[in-house]
Formats: sequence, structure tokens, C-alpha cells
Amino acid sequence: MTGVRRFLIRLTLSILMLLVLLAPAPATADSPQPPAQHQITVMSRNVYHGVDEEINRVPGATSLLDLLALVQEVYLGYHERNFPERAQALAAEIAATQPALIGLQEAILVRTGPRYDPSPAETIDLDYVQLLLDALAAQGQHYAVVAEKRGFDIELPSAGGFDLRHTDREVILARTDLPPGHMQLSNVQTGHFVANCQIPSTMCGPITVLRGWASVDVWSRGRSFRFISTHLDGDCLPFSSAVQVAQANQILQGPAASALPVVIAGDINASPLDPTPSAYAKLAEGGFSDAWDVAGMGDGFTCCQADALTNPASLLDTRIDVLLYRGDFDVTAFDVTGDDPDDRTGSGLWPSDHAGVVATLNIPAP
Repeated sequence: MTGVRRFLIRLTLSILMLLVLLAPAPATADSPQPPAQHQITVMSRNVYHGVDEEINRVPGATSLLDLLALVQEVYLGYHERNFPERAQALAAEIAATQPALIGLQEAILVRTGPRYDPSPAETIDLDYVQLLLDALAAQGQHYAVVAEKRGFDIELPSAGGFDLRHTDREVILARTDLPPGHMQLSNVQTGHFVANCQIPSTMCGPITVLRGWASVDVWSRGRSFRFISTHLDGDCLPFSSAVQVAQANQILQGPAASALPVVIAGDINASPLDPTPSAYAKLAEGGFSDAWDVAGMGDGFTCCQADALTNPASLLDTRIDVLLYRGDFDVTAFDVTGDDPDDRTGSGLWPSDHAGVVATLNIPAP
């Protein structure tokens, strides 16, 4: 090999090494990409407590033995719907879309205690929020709870020899790995609704399905807005829109009564196609636009898969999960998650009976 040829080979290798060193590192789960200037991605995700069918039978119990058996079915239902496994699928959705803020609905806490003990049951059996946070951490995602409101909280004896306690929660998660100055949170607020559905029960008396909301003010590189997460009523039978409309009105007069631009993430149990009066129409009258429509998503659905989550093809046939906003936001992207059969877990469960909705917004200038 001539000296000139060796020189040219060495020069070529040196140039290639320099290009490798100067090339930007690929994005990984542990090296998140900061959002574009004044953009923020938000998500609404009903994670599904997993026991709609079972829990709806409990008020119909006609004897103590009947009640014990029905409550035990609720307990078994939680485990059959396997939230630890579903949390991995939900975490994958979040890792793929990288929302800075997430409104969670039906993020329940399941606890047990000695049967017939008058003290509240406190032994944690399933903590849906912690399970999701653990699944996110396992996938290199960094989130924390910034707001939580506990609502419907009921404890009943079971045939398993223990009391079973079901606690519903409205939760806001926020990313904790954004660069300094990209997002600061303040003024956390939570509340219960004054109007709530009451379900008659022979053995337990009237059961109030207490619901609520959570909000946080967000500052991002000189621009601010308020983020609200909520889950409006859908339990009253026979169905009447009166309770959910009253709840929507309380949102408008409460956390949404702000000079800041506002984003509402939630399962509002009302569709754009519902006749008025409806919660959707009430929020629209309050000046809120639907990011779904603005993004030009057209027809599409977010609810609901079969209660057991084992249906092979999607059964989604209505849209009740929303990202609404008031203010001069620009919707730059929109996505639906957990609505494809490929999104199911390894054992064939859908991540939730709902799909998630994700939007990227330009925050209005002050």
C-alpha cells in the first residue's frame, strides 16, 4: 500500500469519527426532548376501575348473604381486569405521546380490612395511581402526582372474609423531567360537586356517587393557563342530564372562572351529539372549544369497550372523553390512544374501556 493511499484512508476514518462525535444523540426514554417554544401536550385518560358490571349489581342485593357474594364478585373483578398489566399498556401510550400533564379518571384505590370492623379499611390491595407511576418509571418516564381529589368512597363486607373499600380519585400527573423553566405549577385546587347521583339500595340505603375535580395553574416560558381534570356523572338511572349539567355549571362557576386561559381534560359522560341540555353543550356555552373538532378529527369514538375488556374488536361507539379549551390556544396535534387491537395487553385486555385523547397546544401569549 502506498504512503499516499494510507494517508487518504486515515484521513477518511478521521472525518467519519468526527462526524459521529458531532452527531446529536438519539432521543431515548431517559433523554426526553423538550417541547417546542410555547407548546404543551396534555392528555385525558380514564383508566377504568374494571368493575362496572359487578359494582352495578351491589345495590340490588336483597339479603346479607347476597350482599357478601356480590361484593366478593367486585373484588375478583378488579383482579380479573388486571390493572398491573393494563398499567404497562397505559404507560406505553404515555411514553409514546409524552404529555406534560395528564388528567386521570377512575384512578381508584382498593383497600381491605377486617370484616365488620367499624374502623375504615386501610390495607392497600390495588393503588391504580402508584401502579401506573411504577409502570411509567419502568419505561423510563418521569411523572408525579400534583393534584388529587378523592370522591366516591364506599366500604362493604365481602364473602372473602374481609371488608372491601373502593375509593375513586380525580388525579393530575405532571412530567418531572422537563428542562428548568419549561413548566412550573402552582395554585393547586380541588373540589367536590354539590349535585351528585344517588343510587337506591335495599341493604345499604341511598348510595351517593360523589364526584369532583382538580386543577393546577401552569406557567411555561412566560405564558400561563389553568389545567382542570374532571369526571362528570354518568351513573344515575334512569339517566337524566340534570346532574351532569349542574356539575358542568359548577366547573364554569368554580375552577374555570379564571382570567387565565383554561384547558379541561375529562370524561364528561356527554357527547357532542347529545340533545340539549347536556354537559357538553353547557361547557360550549361557557366559551369552550373542542380540540378534537379544531384538529379536524372527524368521526371517532372514545367509549366503551366491553366491561370485561376481552372483546377482540373495538366496540367504541361514542365520544365522551374530551380536551376542551377557552382562550387563544392553537391546536397543533391531536391523537387518540388505546383504541387499536394492537394496543391490548399480552393477555388480550384493552388498556381501558375508554380511549385516551392527547393534544398539543400553543399556549396563548399574555
